[in-house]
Amino acid sequence: MQTTGVDNTHRRKWDKEEFLERARERLDKDQDGDRYGSKGRVTHIQRKPLKHRDYEVDLTSRLGKTQVVTQVAPLNQQAGYYCSVCECVVKDSANYLDHINGKKHQRALGMSMRVERATLKQVQERFESLKRRKTDFTEQDFETRLVKQQEEEEERKRRRKEKKKEKKREKLLEEEPPDDAEVAALMGFGGFGTTKK
Repeated sequence: MQTTGVDNTHRRKWDKEEFLERARERLDKDQDGDRYGSKGRVTHIQRKPLKHRDYEVDLTSRLGKTQVVTQVAPLNQQAGYYCSVCECVVKDSANYLDHINGKKHQRALGMSMRVERATLKQVQERFESLKRRKTDFTEQDFETRLVKQQEEEEERKRRRKEKKKEKKREKLLEEEPPDDAEVAALMGFGGFGTTKK
């Protein structure tokens, strides 16, 4: 009786020299050392801490507008909100806000998701500056709002007067008797002229 054994000839043979050569080539290619460390491992990139935005997020500029969307349109002209940093389109405002506050977008901007710890002195200074800004803002804001409201009220009154005058003019034109030339033309002769010359 003959026993059949397992055929191990199809197994891969590991050539240590070949893999050592590949490792050397990889290290030579990445010699600058900014991405790979001394052992050939990927090193962590130092990112800036998270900071607040210094610009306003525009969510309402295209609100209520109609746009023709085609399949071949570039990304920034497609329907939705376009992120130029990540080069992607997000379909609604809630998802767009999630995207720009998310990890992928912040990393593309070069920031980590960690926040820099503030000292007690920095927090106190920030509170003081916000208090000053609030008092300055409220006093000026109240005065400007008051002036603006008065101007709007005057504009409304002026428009109302113009509308009333326009209605009066239209009413007078409707009640005004027709012109003699119009009546003569309707009757079929040139006019009500005299025979005297």
